[in-house]
Amino acid sequence: MAKDSCQYELVLLGATGYTGKLTAEYITTNLPTNLKWAIAGRNAKKLQNVAQELTKLAPDRKQPDIEICELQKDELDVLAKKTRLIVTTVGPYMWYGEPVLAACAENGTHYLDCTGETPWYRDMVDKYDGMAKRNGAIMIPQCGLDSVPADILTFFLTTHIRYTLHSPTSSVVLTLYALKSGLSGGTAATALNIFSHYPLKKLAADFKPWSISPMPPNQPSRPPKAANFFYRLLGLHYLPELGGIQTVGAMASVDTCLVHRSWGIFESLSNVAKDNTGSSSGSSSASSISYGPHFRFTEYMRAKTLSFAAIWRILFNLTGILLAFPPSRLLITPLAKKFLIPAPGEGPTKESMKNDFMHYRAVAIADSEGKEKVVGRLEVERGGYAMTALTLSVAAEVMLRGDLAATEAGKIGGGILTPATLGEQYVESLKKAGCKIEVGI
Repeated sequence: MAKDSCQYELVLLGATGYTGKLTAEYITTNLPTNLKWAIAGRNAKKLQNVAQELTKLAPDRKQPDIEICELQKDELDVLAKKTRLIVTTVGPYMWYGEPVLAACAENGTHYLDCTGETPWYRDMVDKYDGMAKRNGAIMIPQCGLDSVPADILTFFLTTHIRYTLHSPTSSVVLTLYALKSGLSGGTAATALNIFSHYPLKKLAADFKPWSISPMPPNQPSRPPKAANFFYRLLGLHYLPELGGIQTVGAMASVDTCLVHRSWGIFESLSNVAKDNTGSSSGSSSASSISYGPHFRFTEYMRAKTLSFAAIWRILFNLTGILLAFPPSRLLITPLAKKFLIPAPGEGPTKESMKNDFMHYRAVAIADSEGKEKVVGRLEVERGGYAMTALTLSVAAEVMLRGDLAATEAGKIGGGILTPATLGEQYVESLKKAGCKIEVGI
């Protein structure tokens, strides 16, 4: 479907929410001033207030247009036809996400979101991946804190190994090395409600490491073993390349599924490319990118002390157990909402976010006789929500103003894809936006 004559290049849906406002601010202050865009939502007054705030940030820039839209099929279809790309920050996506994604898939409109809800992602792949491919809609969920750092650092490391060591990659282990960041009401609402929205059997299936990969693993390498019996007993690891003691990562299961989907996309396309070698009628979607047939991704969080690592793991697992069962969930949910988490639409203040940061480290092992190790880092001097605003906006600019046809996403032509399919253009654009992404043997 031709989209060059659309009224807008980009529509931001959810601009009155916490993450949506941050994204609107980033677009206003960093994307091209001739961008044709609009902010959309249900409340005209709130949208106008956001537009006025954006004018104060960039007085010389034209305000975005305002589109009033309910999450109804007819209104979303009209909105999707007006624009080349919809960026939606309206969550939880298990409640509000499907109508937006469906409208984009049906109308050939590109799509970005910042979900971390893997069960919802899997449902969307099952329902709309084929439609999006047929209609040329490039759709990239999880293009925020979940799961750009993990996905892009993995892409960068495996590319480095392929080009410099001429080898596939056996494994990538990533750690959230250090952070200072707050919590929003939207994120908390998702975490509290996902257990009541989906049956435990589905959650268990959908959070398996390869659940959203388009192809099953081919004898993947094993994750690193704990250093000794005491560490194994506590469920901890010691990895000197990643700063020492490693405990369970809060986003590990979400990131692992997404990175393995990237692996599956690239591996399946690489297989097509191999099959077409020497043929005069090769597939336009074939790709030579491959992480490696035995690739595996694992994620942890660095802990400064053994006691913190053990306590964090116990509390993390205990919280999951309490939320999994209705009686205990009914007990702790109101207490958490009253004493621990912000209300929906609220989050860290601008003042408290001034010194926020997110630092990641990763080590990749070449699938070669020498088993060479390559260490990488991704650092952003922003907290999680400001980082999401950045990653969404930069991805949007690559899709709208970059050479999209040269990316793997562009070569594939449509479907529910991953941030890594925006490839080196996305990596370089993130660097220009202030992300430090480095590798070295």
